[in-house]
Amino acid sequence: MAEVNLQGVVKRFGDHDVVRGIDLSIADEEFVALVGPSGCGKSTTLRMIAGLEEVSEGLITIGGRDVTDVAPKDRDIAMVFQSYALYPHMTVKENMSFGLRQQRVPRALIEERVGEAARILNIEDLLARKPKQLSGGQRQRVAMGRAIVRQPKVFLFDEPLSNLDAQLRVQMRTEIKRLRQKVRTTTVYVTHDQVEALTLADRIVVMNKGRIEQIGTPHELYHTPATDFVAGFIGSPSMNFVPAELVGGPDGPALRLGSELSLDLPADRRHCYGRLAGRSDLLLGLRPEHIVVARQPLPPGHAVFDALIDIVEPVGLESFVYFRLAGTEFCARLPPDSGAREGQPLGLAANLNQMHIIDTSTGRVVGRS
Repeated sequence: MAEVNLQGVVKRFGDHDVVRGIDLSIADEEFVALVGPSGCGKSTTLRMIAGLEEVSEGLITIGGRDVTDVAPKDRDIAMVFQSYALYPHMTVKENMSFGLRQQRVPRALIEERVGEAARILNIEDLLARKPKQLSGGQRQRVAMGRAIVRQPKVFLFDEPLSNLDAQLRVQMRTEIKRLRQKVRTTTVYVTHDQVEALTLADRIVVMNKGRIEQIGTPHELYHTPATDFVAGFIGSPSMNFVPAELVGGPDGPALRLGSELSLDLPADRRHCYGRLAGRSDLLLGLRPEHIVVARQPLPPGHAVFDALIDIVEPVGLESFVYFRLAGTEFCARLPPDSGAREGQPLGLAANLNQMHIIDTSTGRVVGRS
């Protein structure tokens, strides 16, 4: 078993806490991604798990064993770096087998493990080449192969795709997903790219300013974010936010946006927000795909409004349409035939069944129950 547990882990540089007392449990064979903006502490956390950074406070265990003060080579982990870190004078086969040779593993077993890893990664025809003869994607496969042959308890990935171009990143995400189906090893994956996290991970840990904001499955983080930070960080384009006030209306509670626009709450959502009545320090959060063209008939819970279109960005199967709502820029994800034209008005509808209301005094999304 290779569970990874962090208990009250702190990393301090001088007087500055980079990681601020995080608790995290990763199950055996689970794939967990750490995401967040630059400087949030995700790479430092990974490096503490690897033993490359000392822990200022707290405890780290791998497979039930306390490794807080154990040297990296004795933690039974394998790490894949952003920079590949291949030896340029060695062949692919020599790079993949280097760690095993250092451990004096029998030659026959080395051949077996390298051959198996090469088959898994589809690089059997590259074993005699040197790194300078490989593409970026091929070098990353070799780096992953070097980790696989060690058969560690835990794989650690530190932004492994960030040096690749956009097309190669998509291809390598698929390769890592395929690798995951074949090699069920506990994995901790650090990335600043939320798309990588959403497509690869069983669970995602969203970090901000050295703390964990929320832990959950990709579905949970996308559809039920706990804080305004998570709501805005997960999703591309990001969630729209606009200041709002909860007021009484002729048809029940409504959200007032600015001085002119009022959106009636769906009947089945009104009971959630009773305690917020009269509050003017709220935010309405709405994802771009939950704004649609106001064509009849509309399902219940849709609030209609008029918008003056500012920018239209066609991106193939859809268009990102920008406009201002109550003085705040909004983005809608609309079909190409929506009729959106720059400088022209368009009737839109907000699907308030999918809205999020945020209490700005706490930064937390108000629960639905």
